[in-house]
Amino acid sequence: MSTNQLPPRWPAVRGGLLALTAAVLFGISTPLVQRFGFGVGPFATATLLYAGAAVAGALLRQPVEREAGVVPGDFPRLLAMAAAGAVIGPVALAWGLQRTSGTSASLMLTLEALFTAVLAWWLYRETMDRRVWAAMLLLLCGGILLVIDQGRDAGAGMWGLLAVLVATAAWGLDNTLSRTLAARDPGQVVLAKAGLGAIATSLVAVSVGEHLPTPGAAFGLFAVGVTGYGLSLRFFLLAQRAFGAARTGSVFAFAPFIGAALAVSMGDHSTSWLMVAGSVLMLTGVSLHLAESHGHRHEHEATEHEHAHRHDDGHHEHAHDPMPAGAHSHRHRHEPLWHAHPHVPDVHHAHRH
Repeated sequence: MSTNQLPPRWPAVRGGLLALTAAVLFGISTPLVQRFGFGVGPFATATLLYAGAAVAGALLRQPVEREAGVVPGDFPRLLAMAAAGAVIGPVALAWGLQRTSGTSASLMLTLEALFTAVLAWWLYRETMDRRVWAAMLLLLCGGILLVIDQGRDAGAGMWGLLAVLVATAAWGLDNTLSRTLAARDPGQVVLAKAGLGAIATSLVAVSVGEHLPTPGAAFGLFAVGVTGYGLSLRFFLLAQRAFGAARTGSVFAFAPFIGAALAVSMGDHSTSWLMVAGSVLMLTGVSLHLAESHGHRHEHEATEHEHAHRHDDGHHEHAHDPMPAGAHSHRHRHEPLWHAHPHVPDVHHAHRH
């Protein structure tokens, strides 16, 4: 490998920043869903959110020469993702938000990272070194402090919080299922998942006779879906591509703090020293992820696949005539390779440890 093609010293930075962007967009959405969804049925709420996400996915689709497209073999996984992440997750969240405070619900979403990390470690054997486990522990401890803080409030609806817990488990499963689709065009993945989810929840909403929301509520939920569910999912998939499901889910755990802060600014005045301590622990955990540098000598077996790639990352040395500038996508072959450099469990580094 030539010296001008060495991967970055901290390969987790790009993935971490993408995950943080997704977290900000999703974190902001939770108290907004509570505000716009007041009095709206949970299935109608989920329909509007994922209708907005589907529109975002359609607008964000890339040409085939830049991103690998979704193939028919992806459909069963997309169905499972839609069922878990676009039906069970948003419906449970919408139901819970009407029965507990926005701050409590936002903070409960911290546990999504735990479900994602455990499932990614179990299903994909993503490497979890001491720094990652420490980051996870800090995030979990921070989330526990935040939840304890909200649990002291006798007005917090326990059933609502349990419903939000169901949503975190559903989204944790969704996050893990989407790991193998991270190499696909994220716009197409968002469009397929959101479209399937919106169709399913709309059929249920009609069948159970949920009332139509007001135009203002419908527009608000649709707009939140575009940014907090569509655009956020796109950045989440790009983060998974960059450094795996477990790390993406762990950094994404910063979203609850963002949502809680917005909820407080919107009138949910429940700040305390426990909330401050929890947020500090979460920030420290995210910082550990961004500074991760895991490197050793490892083998790349011969493989052939398709995904968006560049020719300055030390892993794509096949020839073009002429050589394209920037990222592009086509089916290509990797020859066997032994080398050492800092890396994370991205699409080229799924080896065992």
